[in-house]
Amino acid sequence: MDVRPENLVARAKEHFELRDYYGCVHLLEEVIREGRAYADAHHLMGLALHLLGRSEKALESFGAALELNTLYHEAHVHRGIVLNELGRTSEAEEAFRKAAVARGTERNGIPGHHAAKLANQHASLGDAYAEVGAMGEAIDQYRTALNLGPTFHDLRYRLARMLLEVGRSLEALEELETLAAAKPDALNIHGTLGLAHYVAGETGRAKEIWTKIQEQHPDDSRVRAYLAMLERAHEED
Repeated sequence: MDVRPENLVARAKEHFELRDYYGCVHLLEEVIREGRAYADAHHLMGLALHLLGRSEKALESFGAALELNTLYHEAHVHRGIVLNELGRTSEAEEAFRKAAVARGTERNGIPGHHAAKLANQHASLGDAYAEVGAMGEAIDQYRTALNLGPTFHDLRYRLARMLLEVGRSLEALEELETLAAAKPDALNIHGTLGLAHYVAGETGRAKEIWTKIQEQHPDDSRVRAYLAMLERAHEED
């Protein structure tokens, strides 16, 4: 079974379209649990949860999507709808106001709502290229996507992972440093930032980042694995 996050999300969308909202949620929970969810995954989770009558949890999912992509027009709109249904009218009005701002923001002369859609389409095309091993073309598509949506943290993280995969660690570092500054509490971003430093030969900086994460989150298994890898590398030197 292909458990890459983009494929799990694609399968979740299929379940959603078939009105199998429980199946949709189940797949998305796997992506989120592994810390690999992007804005569209959180947004879809919010829609499914709302249709299952779990409105408060749906609001949490829409909020998570908006943390990753502040100009996510649909997430603002759907959050406003749920808030309105819950009788939280002032919060709903604020959500709709933010949706209008997101829609009206321009990027390269393109209205924000359309720029966001185009950014996601370029990212989807990038995923398609990556799936067949055309990583150079995939990276180009993601750079185009980020030109249209520079605050789309989920897309920038995917780009950084691709850059690491093809050995372009210095470029990955640049993207991850930008993300780390914007998302100081995102463990997956900081963990991957440490990995980029490690791959770039900056083992001291990698250890510093991973040790700090371990001090704050001692149960994080991925960081324990990174530090064990670093220790083995030192023993072999």
